[in-house]
Amino acid sequence: MRTDSSPGSLPAREHLPAAGAGTPVLDVVVPVYNEEKDLGPCVRRLHEHLTRTFPYAFRITVADNASTDGTPRVAAGLAADLPAVRSVRLEQKGRGRALRAVWSASDAPVLAYMDVDLSTDLNALLPLVAPLISGHSDLAIGSRLARSSRVVRGAKREFISRTYNLILRGSLQARFSDAQCGFKAIRRDVAQVLLPLVEDTGWFFDTEMLVLAERAGCRIHEVPVDWIDDPDSTVHIVRTATEDLKGVWRVGKALATGSLPLDRLGRPFGDDPRDRELNGVPQGLARQLVGFCVVGALSTLFYLLLYSGFRHFAGSQFANALALLVSAVANTAANRRLTFGVRGRGGAVRHQAQGLVVFGIGLALTSGSLAALSAASADPDHSTELAVLIAANLAATVLRFLLFRAWVFPDAEPPAPARKPLLSEPRPPESRMPESRLPESRLPETHRPEPHLPDPYRTWSDATVRLQPVRHADTDHSRDAR
Repeated sequence: MRTDSSPGSLPAREHLPAAGAGTPVLDVVVPVYNEEKDLGPCVRRLHEHLTRTFPYAFRITVADNASTDGTPRVAAGLAADLPAVRSVRLEQKGRGRALRAVWSASDAPVLAYMDVDLSTDLNALLPLVAPLISGHSDLAIGSRLARSSRVVRGAKREFISRTYNLILRGSLQARFSDAQCGFKAIRRDVAQVLLPLVEDTGWFFDTEMLVLAERAGCRIHEVPVDWIDDPDSTVHIVRTATEDLKGVWRVGKALATGSLPLDRLGRPFGDDPRDRELNGVPQGLARQLVGFCVVGALSTLFYLLLYSGFRHFAGSQFANALALLVSAVANTAANRRLTFGVRGRGGAVRHQAQGLVVFGIGLALTSGSLAALSAASADPDHSTELAVLIAANLAATVLRFLLFRAWVFPDAEPPAPARKPLLSEPRPPESRMPESRLPESRLPETHRPEPHLPDPYRTWSDATVRLQPVRHADTDHSRDAR
């Protein structure tokens, strides 16, 4: 997992302006390896569909992953015959490597990819990219597991797909439904920030990008698709599944150890309503309450276990004081990190000292309760003692949360919204992706980027061009001229 990049914060979503002409709005990448048989029909069908239904300028990029058959010749022929089609040759295999290289070098504001077998019905393409153009979402994926999807495939692939997505939900807390459907799109400005963090170059590339995007606060749009399994697919299911599981372990370990710089991507958008200042509404209260209740429940259980253990060799008052002291130190440390999000050692001693004052208040409540119980009954049952202590602890817990929030951790406020980057600010050189960018020397002479095209690493508004809807009177000849 790459941790040495400095991606900065993600930009705020903006609707693409819909006027003028210029760079293609959509760049659809078709990664291929030894697909000379299917490549031609796929690209021609995709080109015809986009020409007929897509209202903006587009480009189709064939990314050849070091094919050893006639795929490069077919790709070059398609680029020569069809407008808005280009071919790119990579000398190393890997779907993730191909997507990273082409997406990094593309100047289109919306980037997509689909598998060459076109198992997914192309009618889902416009719904896939529409929320990215409008600024509603940051990534979009086709889902074969949505309720309204219509899928035709064998039981083996169905079982593997659902099992894999269950593993993602259980291990990485992923909320998207289908990680491996070969039908995805992403806004280019978001891709610029996420791609340096994605390490995989193969089939796990999709999953890793989606997990990081979700953890960074990106909005992922899911589109139910009609999908028919390709019986001639060259994907090796067992090997792919094994590599995916290795990727799950690697990403899960990185997230658990905190080695990913996702804190720099958190709260990425200035248009998030949760970032607005609202008078009289304390921010973060709901999350802190949930965290405090979880920590409190575990602390209470820990306290009761300690009290029961100490009670075997000490009186009730001494056992209560000692158990409460130990659990109070653990409770303060847990709430400091998990509930109020305070990291590092700074102020830890002061927080523990203040926590001990709060502990004294809890001790007074519980000790007073035990004293009242002893006065009412000379020899109370152990179960009665525990019940009284639980009631006293509940009262002390409410008071403890109020004191923690207002006195012990008053400066533990939610982070301020990330400052929206100025359009005039250049991106630092180290945040770029030289290792991912497709060298122009690899491109055929006729398909190298023109010098007037915008730098693909500039900010969204710099690179976004005015969109020009296709008029009904447009013909293939007018598109060729464009």
